[in-house]
Amino acid sequence: MLYLRNLVYHPAATPTAILKSINLELAPQQLGLVVGPSGSGKSTLLEILAGLATKTTGTIHWREQELTPDHLQQLGGLVFQFPERHFCGNTLLDELRLGHPEIGTATIEQALNEVGLGHLPLNTSPRSLSGGQQRRLALAVQLIRQPYLLLLDEPTAGLDWSMRQQVLTLLNRLKQDWSLLIVSHDASEMVAIADRCWRLNHGELTPADPASFANPAKLPVNG
Repeated sequence: MLYLRNLVYHPAATPTAILKSINLELAPQQLGLVVGPSGSGKSTLLEILAGLATKTTGTIHWREQELTPDHLQQLGGLVFQFPERHFCGNTLLDELRLGHPEIGTATIEQALNEVGLGHLPLNTSPRSLSGGQQRRLALAVQLIRQPYLLLLDEPTAGLDWSMRQQVLTLLNRLKQDWSLLIVSHDASEMVAIADRCWRLNHGELTPADPASFANPAKLPVNG
């Protein structure tokens, strides 16, 4: 169970806090969806939970343990928006072994099977994959690490309708084994698979009824 209590992020260079007294709970095998416009603090929230940025005040717990940034880097796996831009390996095997040269082929094949890419040869170039397959590969890169919490920033951004549906189906299946926290500017597609929803605006997080996103307003991209 993930708990955020009165989390504040207020860098010294900014006149006001980017995140203001954030409270959030997410249980194992739940998919949480945070919806907000550009500049609302969505990506910053994920970076803190991934241990890439340090909160100013407040606490983050997983079950009974309070987490430091080092703990968070072990707990969470962050998939950035447009993760395919960050691929470095020449093959699927290279990409999945980056930073983990000790990982065996069986573990790599298991991760690829988890995301529906197990049929691809390990010498396939990541750049030859479709957009939806590249998003699946980015998830496999994180699953190799066996995180407790998957963090996703706009996971369907830039994909066509059929590829978005493939990614949504995969995310719905992954929550059977992991907790997922997704941030997006638009809830219209992901609300159907979300267990909990929040709105984030000007750094303030409020619970939201999924039904309230039935006809969402179009919000700016790149939060």
